[in-house]
Amino acid sequence: MVFSEDEVERYARHLVLSEIGGPGQQALKRARVLIVGAGGVGAPAALYLAAAGVGTLGLIDDDVVGLSNLQRQIAFSTPEVGRPKVEAAAERLGGLNPHVTIQTFAERLTPDNAADRIGGFDIVLDGTDDFETRLIVNAACVAADKPLVSGALGRWSGQVGVFAGRPCYQCLVPEVPPDAETCARVGVVGALAGVVGSMAALETIKLITGAGEALAGRLMLYDGLAATARTVRVTADPQCPVCGG
Repeated sequence: MVFSEDEVERYARHLVLSEIGGPGQQALKRARVLIVGAGGVGAPAALYLAAAGVGTLGLIDDDVVGLSNLQRQIAFSTPEVGRPKVEAAAERLGGLNPHVTIQTFAERLTPDNAADRIGGFDIVLDGTDDFETRLIVNAACVAADKPLVSGALGRWSGQVGVFAGRPCYQCLVPEVPPDAETCARVGVVGALAGVVGSMAALETIKLITGAGEALAGRLMLYDGLAATARTVRVTADPQCPVCGG
């Protein structure tokens, strides 16, 4: 795989990194990443993955850009309010890096279409804001043996984890919490979306290039108010209906 002069200059800071270099950048160009949810987590993650040179990015979201999104979803601008998020995001990503192929799905991920949508990609990055969809994404990733990078946030805190085989996300969240909070109800500081989305993108880049140690089987918890972060192990549930025995 040969890079153009434009690509060599564009990815120059990656190419001199010993953990990425030419082989890692080629792996990024070959990679296919599906981002589920083009919102608070997915929008900044998509920007950094496109900038990094991921060859194909898929975006799936059935929502349109709302004015209240702009406080944290930096892939969008004010004139784009009312446009489908995947359409607006694809335009922004193409302007950022024309070497990246963008595939858009203006729909919600459901049990009926999850296998088909996820099957065409190497890695799935889940940035959705509801537990029902997260569990659907997880089940499809386990069934298709696809690594899942999960990012979530609310108020002042966020979390990022990587699930590849066992344990899976449902080992961490066995069922939808009855009192699950949403950003619309409890609020979220805008800049936190950039922190969590960027960390999710970084974990995806590490998975693709083999750099460092991914958060596989671990969960990073970030507290924006205290400016602290800690990592905890996720234990596989032997009774998990998705990945259990």
